[in-house]
Amino acid sequence: MPISNQRVSTRPFLRGLYDDGYYPDHVVDRGRAILLALCERIERERPAGLAALYALTQAATEEFNDLEAVFEAAGSEIETVAREEIAEDFAFVASAYGFPDADVEELIATREW
Repeated sequence: MPISNQRVSTRPFLRGLYDDGYYPDHVVDRGRAILLALCERIERERPAGLAALYALTQAATEEFNDLEAVFEAAGSEIETVAREEIAEDFAFVASAYGFPDADVEELIATREW
């Protein structure tokens, strides 16, 4: 399903990680795919409120939890810079889909990184 939200479709997700050689592009690609899949799911399910949005974002966060092992296997990790970049993109997604007041910590509450 192509993303219909213009702001989202042109967003360079995880740009800071792509710009930093510490993070392997092939692993960052997987993180970007998680975020794009989240956007597709939001467009498909159209969460009616923050609780429904949080359920979707926390499920995507759990996928990032699983991705941590892939980062480590590639000689990298989800550390401070990556955490900030990922959280910023989650906040962007919430805002782009009409939830500007979403709590970033709640969006990624299930994180283990």
